[in-house]
Amino acid sequence: MPTIGPFRYLEAAASSRPRGTLVLLHAFPLSKRMWESQLSLAAHGWRVLAPDLRGFDGPADEPPAASMDDYAGDVIDFMDALHVRDAVLAGLSMGGYVAFAVLRHAASRVVGLVLADTRPDADTAEGVAGRRRMLTLLDDKGARGVADDMLPKLLGATTRELRPAVGDRVRELILANPPGAIRGAIHAMMSRPDSTPDLAGIRCPTLILVGSEDAVTPPVVSEHMQRGIAGAELAVVPGSGHLSNLERPEVFNAAVAAFLTNRV
Repeated sequence: MPTIGPFRYLEAAASSRPRGTLVLLHAFPLSKRMWESQLSLAAHGWRVLAPDLRGFDGPADEPPAASMDDYAGDVIDFMDALHVRDAVLAGLSMGGYVAFAVLRHAASRVVGLVLADTRPDADTAEGVAGRRRMLTLLDDKGARGVADDMLPKLLGATTRELRPAVGDRVRELILANPPGAIRGAIHAMMSRPDSTPDLAGIRCPTLILVGSEDAVTPPVVSEHMQRGIAGAELAVVPGSGHLSNLERPEVFNAAVAAFLTNRV
């Protein structure tokens, strides 16, 4: 696993001069390792980078983020550390929230956007209450309690029935994270701003991906985003839930590869 400064990341290089850089931003409460199957996108001529968001898959004493702006600043600093002038950002779930924050701070650094199983709006009052319950669960039972609570929601019914190994992998990734990183991310998510007004200002090529069985951010949410972003494409990943890149990596990768080849 390469590191540069405080950043831990995965990297796959194109076999020849890359067409550009693809930066993958992970979901909550996982880590960069959720993107291992997407490193093969380097075969399409792209440098692929997957950093850990602050605190995830790292030491327990690493200070957590306090806001989406903290994560966005880290992503920009990560790009600077690797001399990446601009990139296609791909964010899944919380990674999408981070991508919206990067756009607010440094839109010129984003030449393409992949928004997977995510939403632009802020937490509702009910959503904030759910986050607070998760904080209590984390205090009482640690990462294991969070994994037990979230797994049934993260994976689609087809995955739970036919691909149980995916659930085992997701649990492993969650349990590898320090409670402090999970706690910081919960606070950052529950305080994030509404990005819906920003959709009309997105000018870069955009692909929206969503699992057909996603119960956390259902396809109707992605359809709304597509209408809000001029020229955005929408691809539905069949037989997958909220973690479409892990549940159906071959379909997810094919959609992203076509987007990178034809639109960016």
